[in-house]
Amino acid sequence: MQKRLPIGIENFKEMIEENYYYVDKTLLIKDIIDKGGKCSLFTRPRRFGKTLNMSMLRYFFEKPIDAESNKHLFDGLKIASAGEKYQDEQEQYPVISLTLKSAKQPNFDMAYKSLVDEIANEFARHNYVYESDVLCEEDKERFLQLRARKAEQSEYAKAFGFLSRCLYEYHHKKAIILLDEYDVPLENSYFAGFYDEMVEFIRSLFESALKTNDNLHFAVVTGCLRISKESIFTGLNNLRVNSITTMEFSEYYGFKENEVFDMLEYYDRVGQKETIKKWYDGYLFGDTDVYNPWSVINYMRDLVADERSFPLANWANTSSNAIVRDLIYNASDDVRGEIQALIDGKTIEKQIHEDITYSDIDSSEDNLWNFLFFTGYLKAVSIRFEEPERYATLTIPNIEIKSIYRNQINNWFRDEIKVKDLSELYDALINGNVEKLQQEMQKLLLNTISYMDNAESFYHGFLLGIFSRMKGYYTKSNREAGSGRYDIAVLNNDVTTRPIIMELKVAKKFREMEQAAKQGLNQIIEMQYPITFAEDGYQEVICYGIGFFRKQLRITMTTVNIEEYI
Repeated sequence: MQKRLPIGIENFKEMIEENYYYVDKTLLIKDIIDKGGKCSLFTRPRRFGKTLNMSMLRYFFEKPIDAESNKHLFDGLKIASAGEKYQDEQEQYPVISLTLKSAKQPNFDMAYKSLVDEIANEFARHNYVYESDVLCEEDKERFLQLRARKAEQSEYAKAFGFLSRCLYEYHHKKAIILLDEYDVPLENSYFAGFYDEMVEFIRSLFESALKTNDNLHFAVVTGCLRISKESIFTGLNNLRVNSITTMEFSEYYGFKENEVFDMLEYYDRVGQKETIKKWYDGYLFGDTDVYNPWSVINYMRDLVADERSFPLANWANTSSNAIVRDLIYNASDDVRGEIQALIDGKTIEKQIHEDITYSDIDSSEDNLWNFLFFTGYLKAVSIRFEEPERYATLTIPNIEIKSIYRNQINNWFRDEIKVKDLSELYDALINGNVEKLQQEMQKLLLNTISYMDNAESFYHGFLLGIFSRMKGYYTKSNREAGSGRYDIAVLNNDVTTRPIIMELKVAKKFREMEQAAKQGLNQIIEMQYPITFAEDGYQEVICYGIGFFRKQLRITMTTVNIEEYI
């Protein structure tokens, strides 16, 4: 029976027992035992397998209480043959596991209550300690209050230090603590406007769990970004950070190329290797080339259903994209030029630093570039050291991420258009005033961000965005007419108002713009596009040929009497 594709499956036990396709990352366990510190922080972009790996760690290390062993989950996987040393660690420890994803809420009260729910559920999961006789009455009452969601905020901030002690008294072993997506409440609270309150609570929670906890065996923390020590990990000297620039552990988040190709072979879709590489490859974690696992699995699902399926920007629907939006919406002319260079396939060089906070995001453009790099919207082609600083040569990793930039640019342009007075441009268009129309369009074009790898489609979208706001008019695009298809038509339901047809051409050189505009106009006439409006009762059509070269344009115009075609 062919294995199912694990769309959204983040529970390791479900992954294995329900016959999902699993890309084996179990040697992460070996490397954590051999190389991990007292507290290991793994930072990777969203949807790169962090939660599934945390679930795997829990099922491997956690000692089951009144439940069957989970050792069978690892049968046949790489860790099973790694050696006796690692088998001796299996199911030997109490584990505290918490995800902070649920704290993505519109205000602090809701976010805090969501975290309280998660903490209370973890106490309930370890209720066997409460039901035993190892706790004193005072600790039992405290345990009960935390489990029942009735404790004070200060008690929830210290909850994991207390739970670790309770577990040690029961098991006589120190606890492993797994904290997943720790920065989700911080990112959300920054954009929602309650960052300071959330930072205070998360800092206290972490101090209890990781800093002042004598009952901690080791901890693993995951997130998208490393939030600076001054903000969250205050005084945590035993923190070991494993970011996308770290060589160790680089292969355990995301899919390596051989893993993607093995999946294509398993599902008999090896013909899509180049497509899947262009769309979803391009990340570099340490020295490991990595594909986006979420996007690969979603595309594989479509390919299994129909091998002719087109790739989609699946990751765009899972990440907030707020950082890309902020960069584009607030860009200076210099930054706008750098964004355009990136979309054109070029590189930029930026200083990189990992000790950042969300409150720093607007303090400098360099911080925004760092956010984009560490969250997966840019990749480092190379990194050079100029002591004591590091500088990365950055580029957009793949087609999927480029499409996210494009969508944000289009959204920004539409929002810009909404607040501009385009009445002079519209009057010039309707009245055939070529000089004024060219002047007004030129202003808008110089102010936008273009992407030149598929130039005509950019200019097409640029013009559709402009004309979408014409009151009393509507646009049509790429419609059959005469002996072909016109690019854009602008129409009014009143047949006494002349319809407008535009044909766009892109010149390879500046001096060829005029000729490109004439070619567009000639195409309208020769292909008899105006005839399509005859049966609607229109009598005359305004025809524009527009030639573009980068951020310059030239326009030529004529009017056509439709009766000439009848």
